Amino acid sequence: MKRFLTAAAVAALCAAPNAEACTNLIATKGATADGSVMMTYSADSHTLYGFLHHSPSGKHSAGDVRRVVEWDTGKPLGEIPQVKETYNVIGNMNEHQVVIGESTWGGRKELADTTGQAIVDYGELIYITLERARTAREALDIMTTLVADNGYASGGESFTIADKNEVWVMEMIGKGAEKGAVWIAVRIPDGAICGHANEPRIRQVNLKDKENVKYSKDMISFARKRGYFNGKDADFSFADVYGEHDASTRRGCDGRVWSFFRRFNKEADKYFAWCNADSDVPMPLYVFPDKKLTLEDMQNSMRDLFQDTPYTMTEDPGAGPYHSPYRWRPMEYEVDGKKYCMERAIATQQTGWSFVSQSRDWLPDPVGGRLWFGTDDTNFTVYMPIYCSVTEVPLQLKEGDIQTFDKDANFWMTNIVANQAYNRYSQMIPDIRKVQSELETEFIKAANDLDSPLTQLYKEGGNEAVSLLTNQLAARAAEQATNAYRDLAIYLFVKYMDGNQKKTDENGNFIKSEYGMPVYPDFPGYPDPAYYENIVKATGDHFLIKEK
Repeated sequence: MKRFLTAAAVAALCAAPNAEACTNLIATKGATADGSVMMTYSADSHTLYGFLHHSPSGKHSAGDVRRVVEWDTGKPLGEIPQVKETYNVIGNMNEHQVVIGESTWGGRKELADTTGQAIVDYGELIYITLERARTAREALDIMTTLVADNGYASGGESFTIADKNEVWVMEMIGKGAEKGAVWIAVRIPDGAICGHANEPRIRQVNLKDKENVKYSKDMISFARKRGYFNGKDADFSFADVYGEHDASTRRGCDGRVWSFFRRFNKEADKYFAWCNADSDVPMPLYVFPDKKLTLEDMQNSMRDLFQDTPYTMTEDPGAGPYHSPYRWRPMEYEVDGKKYCMERAIATQQTGWSFVSQSRDWLPDPVGGRLWFGTDDTNFTVYMPIYCSVTEVPLQLKEGDIQTFDKDANFWMTNIVANQAYNRYSQMIPDIRKVQSELETEFIKAANDLDSPLTQLYKEGGNEAVSLLTNQLAARAAEQATNAYRDLAIYLFVKYMDGNQKKTDENGNFIKSEYGMPVYPDFPGYPDPAYYENIVKATGDHFLIKEK
């Protein structure tokens, strides 16, 4: 059935160890309520530990080299010449408010590097560039020069490259036995929103628009040489020529972008036909929202689970009696010789970490750049404020091991909360939302209140003080969020122990009798009548209580 992901497409989404199934959402400054450039990134993987990356600024001497280590595997790939000065990088943002994210789409397998000499993979391409770029356009030049000079060691990728003024989407793929990569980059118009999610999205564009469209000089000629394209240059579509696009990827990849678009553009519902393979008219790269997006809008969009869409995940039998919008992998199954799929929403259980970035041109860089960083599943995470001037990773967000539990790690505390809720979702999610929203509301207020004094401090020459204060804010937020979720995990365990539900007052406190003893709990059972109906349909009279 063309509407469902094929087994091959499912494997492509799930195979790579780290970022094979990521989502980027984009809001240009003309599309946001406060005028900031915002983008999101979720690093989704079944083996990725959620921690905050940091690379300190530095001065370097002639002859210094920079080691390149493959992000997905940790394999050393080689060395490249170091530049004289590198910038502070925290997460995926540098001290100049440049932010880079990505999503993998693989593309034509024969274009994977076969020279054996390529030493820059997509992950290191991001972090090396962040260490060197002051603007998004400069980042574009650095990224494309790096792969031209050193070879490209990954498959097809879409990159989001943002600064405090503009956002670009670049798509890139290798050249097989030839060194380097072919690529195209498009500036998203101010006032628009955009997204990509493991599917190449750049199709026909005005190649003569040198201000807003950039591409490798051999992008089309290489495709002609390989027999991928023989039409007019004006009809060239990077996504269709270099991607292995078919109808089956629309639901699992473009469906996520469509669900974002439809939140803010009333006309975007019509693109469901593309995602559902009922039409071959592509969804556009970007749309213009009907209202300005807030930070909270972007955070909530990362928690998208296809609510209020035909792909809703809480109503079919797979949701279980507690309406869980989660499905365990693999993403495909077979019934009566036919293959079917599980939905793939933006929020997913295998996320390692995610962020919502803000780049703000009206503030000095150390104050203007903020990452709202969270670990684990975006639906359950608490987004914590991390300014681009932060130079110390909070204890709770340091690198760890996905096979070694750490009670002080934010990643593990979020996982304990989430994994309790997956199987009793409708019961537990109100308790979780209360704690999550209170924390995020407090963090947003604290960060906003800090902008003015930080700016004044910066103008007075207090660069070190700005860094110190933002370090302290990040450390406090990480500690508070981690401690709160540790308490929440215990609370959920106690409240819902043994399938029961302990009685609580309006503040969530457990109720005791006048003699100080616990009152009898509720027995909510399975609240969905369809659960019982399905049992009877499957077993007939096996459980029937016979009347005499």
